[in-house]
Amino acid sequence: MMHIALLGSTGSIGASTLDVVRRYPDRYRISALAAGGNVELLARQVREFQPRLVALSDPGAAARLRQLIGCGCTEVCAGIEGATVVAAMDEADMVVAAIAGSAGLVPTYSALRAGKNIALANKETMVMAGSLITRAAQEKGCRIIPVDSEHSAIFQLLEGRSLHDVRRIVLTASGGPFFGLSRHKLAEVTPEQALNHPRWKMGRKVTTDSATLMNKGLEIIEAHWLFGLPAGQIGVIVHPQSIIHSMVEFLDGTVFAQLSEPDMRAPIAYALSCPERLHNIVKPLDFARIGSLSFFEPDMACFPTIRLAYRALESGGLMPAVMNAANEVGVEKFHERAISFTAIAQLIEMVMDAYTGGSADSMEAVLDADRWARHEAALAATQLSGRKN
Repeated sequence: MMHIALLGSTGSIGASTLDVVRRYPDRYRISALAAGGNVELLARQVREFQPRLVALSDPGAAARLRQLIGCGCTEVCAGIEGATVVAAMDEADMVVAAIAGSAGLVPTYSALRAGKNIALANKETMVMAGSLITRAAQEKGCRIIPVDSEHSAIFQLLEGRSLHDVRRIVLTASGGPFFGLSRHKLAEVTPEQALNHPRWKMGRKVTTDSATLMNKGLEIIEAHWLFGLPAGQIGVIVHPQSIIHSMVEFLDGTVFAQLSEPDMRAPIAYALSCPERLHNIVKPLDFARIGSLSFFEPDMACFPTIRLAYRALESGGLMPAVMNAANEVGVEKFHERAISFTAIAQLIEMVMDAYTGGSADSMEAVLDADRWARHEAALAATQLSGRKN
């Protein structure tokens, strides 16, 4: 029996994780849950899975949860401290890190420091503090198993193979809802349109990142830390069908690809069971129905976020954390209708241009850079709100 602490239980990855657990009650037990402010959904999860510990980010929501679940055996805590307690709890064998955005960094780091294996669904953790996270995993002998479909694909394709035989890895991108639009048209898109993803059902921040292609930029940096490859060996291709989740090209020209229906339960299940595979997680591919697969180079003129991510990776130090913070502010300002869709990338570049550099040698340094970048991004958003983008 594997005991699981699930960070981000009310999000899309959290819900898919609980569905996998629900199918295999003899293999997995939910020992702890951490969530944001969706009290009603979390209460239903607590009643079903009976975790020993649960945490909410909002103390007021935690009080409401206590009322809903009554005086059972579940302890309720709140705030970032609560999520950190969940992540480091003694009972857990595996921590599924699925809190969206930078909020997932400190709990994930705490889990590693407590010696927990991580099923990692939070890109920002590796983007902000890749060197600290990988060092903590090495020091504690912990595994970091990727849950993002792209990194799970690479993880599976590289198992038992030497990196010395790899020419490059290729991360696939759906292209989001706007691939092929001109920059003029992109400047006019609305938050509602940005959330209308053609393939995946995800939360607001991740879906918006998919629309700007920043999700692929974050994945480039994450892949560098997960697989130890330099920027020049990490490529991106747009694949609208989202059937091939990523590829590995070897020195002899052979390319291995991992294919499945676009369903996050597949990489989640593999992260929990590897090297075994669970039965009947997603439906088999019907190749005749699919018919054909298509591929396109990403348009970095219309979608400059990928270029910015390569720049951040090559700059190193705290620049990826700065880029990530600026992106999170940009996404929020876009959804507040304070800036246009295309201004998200402009805002990120303005903040990166203003940053003078620093070393990511401590969690305090990473968090300081994050705070600095958010302040600068808010100022940049004020400037951009008055411009025609």
